[in-house]
Amino acid sequence: MAKSSTQFLCSECGWSGGKWFGRCPECGEWGTIEEFREARPRAAARTRGTAMAAGSAGAAAGSRSGIGAATSHTQAAHVPDSMVVPITKVSEADVTRVPTGFGEFDRVLGGGIVPGSVVLVAGEPGIGKSTLLLETAGRVAKAAADASGTGSDAAGGATATGGKVLYVSGEESTSQVRMRASRIGAVNDHLLLASTTDLATVLGLIEQVNPVLAIVDSAQTIISQDVDGISGGSSQVREVASALIDVAKTRDIPVLLVGHVTKDGSIAGPRTLEHLVDVVCQFEGDSQTALRMLRAVKNRFGPTDEVGCFDMSGEGIDEVVNPGALFLSDGDDATEGTCVTFTVDGHRSLPIEIQALVTNSVLPTPRRATNGIDSNRLAMLVAVLYRHGGIPLLNNDLYISTIAGGLAKEPACDLAIAAALASAAFHAPIARDYAAIGEISLTGQIRPVPRLEYRLREAARLGFTHVVAPKRRRGAKPIVIDGLTVIEADSVSKALRAMGVVKRR
Repeated sequence: MAKSSTQFLCSECGWSGGKWFGRCPECGEWGTIEEFREARPRAAARTRGTAMAAGSAGAAAGSRSGIGAATSHTQAAHVPDSMVVPITKVSEADVTRVPTGFGEFDRVLGGGIVPGSVVLVAGEPGIGKSTLLLETAGRVAKAAADASGTGSDAAGGATATGGKVLYVSGEESTSQVRMRASRIGAVNDHLLLASTTDLATVLGLIEQVNPVLAIVDSAQTIISQDVDGISGGSSQVREVASALIDVAKTRDIPVLLVGHVTKDGSIAGPRTLEHLVDVVCQFEGDSQTALRMLRAVKNRFGPTDEVGCFDMSGEGIDEVVNPGALFLSDGDDATEGTCVTFTVDGHRSLPIEIQALVTNSVLPTPRRATNGIDSNRLAMLVAVLYRHGGIPLLNNDLYISTIAGGLAKEPACDLAIAAALASAAFHAPIARDYAAIGEISLTGQIRPVPRLEYRLREAARLGFTHVVAPKRRRGAKPIVIDGLTVIEADSVSKALRAMGVVKRR
């Protein structure tokens, strides 16, 4: 039986040592050091030939240096010549990815799931991780069933390469998973369910079924009998992730792995879990709204600046191909206190409608209430409007918010926030076909923003005809987009006048 060595591991950075610390000596975090036991081979397991070779090598080294030389326990293996190939002779053939059935999911992954890859999907409890992956399993199973129905063997079953999707749940029974699958329409004969928390059983199921896609929900509930530690502990999570990665690479089977998050939003378990997997996706959203965002935090096979939009409902999850309609209010009439801007998230530009309400304050300290906007940024913009725009808002109660859970914390949203405040203060509505993009400095200047052309093209696509934007830098070419008039402004006062936000007499 292998001896066990007690070690201490930091769940934040992966540091390990033989002594416990209240504060990690590597990353400086408190309360992240946990004890685990790692099995190590006994010294007697080494062969006599290895010991003799090591002893002779040590003696030879000692005779040369005059001191005893330390020897390694790991000996070099015989490597065939065919294992090393010049890079010029490696095939450049594209890997056939497995489509998830969601265009937004495929966009985040870089075009689909790469065979043999391990994708970690993390998110807060109740955000919809299991629903997303179960519906993905249903869509992949349906595609596999259609493919096997057209090109199956004479027996009429699945193809020899599999054609099945395996969904392993460590949190729910198969009947509970079936209830959710029936609700979201993910029932298919090619979708196989299993409920277990034993790692050896999970690995055996994957080898037996040989699926086109395997989903394990979740990494923190699966345990290995060969490793000490509780379920969800550092040693267990490391062992589970390593075993699943090994079977995925060996059998060329893609694996989707669900990961829990801690109270501060980070992925539970050791930080090495994120380093081991190929793709790390964060499933985000506000529980009070139906909008969900999928972001790729790490991706070895695609970009990490893509974002997918989904709509959560009682019937499951639907992808949102055009998220612009979610962040804009209905109606064509201009309303005071509203202004539209455009943010950039990855390669996608999203419209954000900002609404502001300005009232006379009866409190000694005026109130500032924000939703989706940085309160410190709002305080700065109020001061700039007072100093450089002539708009006294210091003694007013200010309520400012975005709609549909949008976030306007990017500096490029400054001009729209200022315009909404000025519109509410002057009772001057801004036309619905106007938008504002720009960062405001402390001197009242409108500064350029990155990827302005992305924002302008999205504005034109959504039907906006006028956009107030920063003045382009000297020597820069103007951005010309059909149907869109770009009004350049270099100061807050000029930008507000261009949008018709002036004090009415």
